[in-house]
Amino acid sequence: MAAHVIVLGNEKGGTGKSTAAMHIIVALLDQGLKVGSMDLDLRQGTLSRYLENRIHNERTLLIPNHIRIEKDDGTFRGSFQQLYDTQDVMVIDTPGHDTPLGAEVHSYADTLITPLNDSFIDLDVLAQVDGQTMKIKRPSHYAETVWKHRQMKAMSQNGAHVDWIVMRNRLSHLDARNKRDMEVLIGEFAKRMGCRVVSGFGERVIYRELFLKGLTMMDMSGDELSMSHIAARQEVRNLLEAMQLPCLQS
Repeated sequence: MAAHVIVLGNEKGGTGKSTAAMHIIVALLDQGLKVGSMDLDLRQGTLSRYLENRIHNERTLLIPNHIRIEKDDGTFRGSFQQLYDTQDVMVIDTPGHDTPLGAEVHSYADTLITPLNDSFIDLDVLAQVDGQTMKIKRPSHYAETVWKHRQMKAMSQNGAHVDWIVMRNRLSHLDARNKRDMEVLIGEFAKRMGCRVVSGFGERVIYRELFLKGLTMMDMSGDELSMSHIAARQEVRNLLEAMQLPCLQS
């Protein structure tokens, strides 16, 4: 048995990696899968704190087999292998800055998800854009890192593919020129770098409020759900479907 490895990666903080990771984890648990999770953010550990809040919630909630890596002391590979050999799927959250461990795990990914806020500041982590022509000049440092690790995986595993998904996150519900320009530029980037672009989560307060209770949109039901909550839960379902995971195709 070998787990399908999902890595949440972006070297910029504040893009919603941990929130996306938690929602993916719970959505997969809801599908009856055995889910392992790892938190590689040695300093912040947001996913781990999210799960601690979940464990202490008075409700009976589904919990993944979680491992937090608190220092880069060589224990990562053994912990990774433990989950890889026993779970159906693994979800790994990485820090919002460049670290050797965070970079290394990119070469283990079967699916790499890069949440990206709809702003040119966030896009700069992936691509340098000419402000006059509004064209992409070249890939930025994080995109080059991903390209390198995709090549490493292909060479070490007989052409194994990393499905790179750029997840447009915290989308405004209003049409705006900035939003349209971002859509064009990300589409151009995807063609050049061989990744897919999917819609992620909208700009909703509820995603931030659920953290302290350890809950996700998948845990809410009945009178708890407003129309906005129902739309948010559908965003999670749409993301899971767009990921096209082999473990959900049967």
